[in-house]
Amino acid sequence: QEELVESGGDSVQFGESLTLSCAASGNNIEVDGMSWYRQSPGAERSFVARIFEDGRTGYADIIKGRFTISRDNAKNTIYLQMNNLRPEDTAVYFCSANIRRAGSFITRNYWGQGTQVTVSS
Repeated sequence: QEELVESGGDSVQFGESLTLSCAASGNNIEVDGMSWYRQSPGAERSFVARIFEDGRTGYADIIKGRFTISRDNAKNTIYLQMNNLRPEDTAVYFCSANIRRAGSFITRNYWGQGTQVTVSS
């Protein structure tokens, strides 16, 4: 059974840094694009950053320059390095990935359970 597990969420102070991780697991899987989204209380889930298997990245304008997404293909894991955190970055951060089984053309989208990031002023 394929799944995504996020980790690294914490409570930090304004201006501090934090790194989130998301690991994809399953038997004989191949992982294509992986992304981070976030959702604040009362708000819709919004895109944060994306990374493809070839290393290409994309970022939401609101976090560009402060957050960096990276990937370890051997571990099917992505990271989100978050610097200069602000109270408005407080949210549950979710990982999403397109996963297929080796040899299959069928790709499915999976979501993790989320990890809480709280930034205090």
